[in-house]
Amino acid sequence: MIKSVTSPFQYRVATLMCSSITIVLSACGGGGGSPAVPPPSSAALIAGMPDGVPAGLPNGVPAGLPNGVPAGLPAGVPAGLPNGVPAGLPNRVPAGLPNSAPADLPSPAPASQDGTAPASGFALTGYDDGGSGAPSADSMAAAIPATTYKLYVSPSGDDDNAGTAAAPFRTLARAARSARASTTVFVAPGTYAGGIKTTVDGTASGRIIYVSSAKWGARIASADSGSFGWDNRGDYVDIIGFQVDGNGSAWKNGIYSGGSYNTIRANWVHHIAKNIGCNSSGGSAIGVDSYYNGAHSDIIGNLVHDIGLTGCQFIQGIYMSTSGTIKNNVVYRVGEGAIHLWHDANNVIITNNTVTTSHTGIIVGGGDFYHTSGPSDFNRVYNNIVYDNAMGISEQGKTGVHNQYHNNLIYQNTTYNTRLLNGLNASATVSSAPDFVGYTKTGTPDLHLGSNSPAIGSGTPADAPTVDFSERPRNSSTGYDIGAYQH
Repeated sequence: MIKSVTSPFQYRVATLMCSSITIVLSACGGGGGSPAVPPPSSAALIAGMPDGVPAGLPNGVPAGLPNGVPAGLPAGVPAGLPNGVPAGLPNRVPAGLPNSAPADLPSPAPASQDGTAPASGFALTGYDDGGSGAPSADSMAAAIPATTYKLYVSPSGDDDNAGTAAAPFRTLARAARSARASTTVFVAPGTYAGGIKTTVDGTASGRIIYVSSAKWGARIASADSGSFGWDNRGDYVDIIGFQVDGNGSAWKNGIYSGGSYNTIRANWVHHIAKNIGCNSSGGSAIGVDSYYNGAHSDIIGNLVHDIGLTGCQFIQGIYMSTSGTIKNNVVYRVGEGAIHLWHDANNVIITNNTVTTSHTGIIVGGGDFYHTSGPSDFNRVYNNIVYDNAMGISEQGKTGVHNQYHNNLIYQNTTYNTRLLNGLNASATVSSAPDFVGYTKTGTPDLHLGSNSPAIGSGTPADAPTVDFSERPRNSSTGYDIGAYQH
């Protein structure tokens, strides 16, 4: 038996950075902010009219001079006007003036309550709801609800901007410094520096949502020497739709989350830990960790591939060391475990994933405990395709007697298909090739189910998501399919 000795998050940062998010190559990132200029007080308005506003000139703006800016002073207001902006500081409110915000902390613009972004480069695209009408509890539309505040990031932006759709920030670092509970940060397509760190918490009723406006269009990539693409320590945070490209980097981790109640969803994470050799410091494409007392997070609908060197037992695909769910993910070509539970992992639901061409398909176990003494127990492993790995589903380390394994397709794993401890047995297992549309060990496989796949209708509705990897509804009337894709 090949024991998987894993601790991919041995790289720990002892102290948090000086801001809520930091780019590794620039200590705190970003410059001053640009809050909207507040309206002049009543003393500055024209007397004799209601509220001091001349008829036909809403908000006291002289004709031909939008926003009340005197000719010759673009975007500026002469100093001395109550609540005004000194000339030469466009769109900047000095700290200390009534109704102003500090220059580097603009207030996020209130969001509309329709949950959508403007069409000017920030409209959500590529998130297919399958034409299912009203969003189900598992759909992407439900995952990106309306929030009180919105911020915007674009490669053509500037961190001295106000973070609006018309004047977006340039970096995620800048946006995160202005984020608060109930904020959505829309990130336009383009390439952004990796080594991101987020620490601000949302709340149960007001999450902080970072979303690529076009699915996989916002690409996190850098050849820096840091150990991660994105390191999140905040609670109630969602990271949705990003491409995390480690090609050419020394990253050990793609997306790492040490907070609680977070969601990592619909991301494309690839070529992580390909350039660092194989050593026991470990790493993973997506990791949810209990080291900082993180609890219950969800890893949903991500595409993960080409992670670690072939045969390196220290590099994982999806790694979970606390409670939560792992569902609808597609994972292939991983050095060790495509999906790996370890440390304090317990009460994890692993359902409707497709994993292939890795050393081990799914590892369930506990060891090297942080805050518990184990075992890894009460885990449910349902409706997964585990195909063409060295080992299929493997219990390792300290495991309990309440783990369940039902309705999985497990086939052609060369060392063994299933190895369970404590006298446990799998049930309703499908032992046939999955009949993928276009399977290959190299290049880009098409892991949709072919029309004759034995996985069609062979799943269990227990714990099954209502949509698949592509946001298409799973059909309860014809049966739930096994794997990430509904046929």
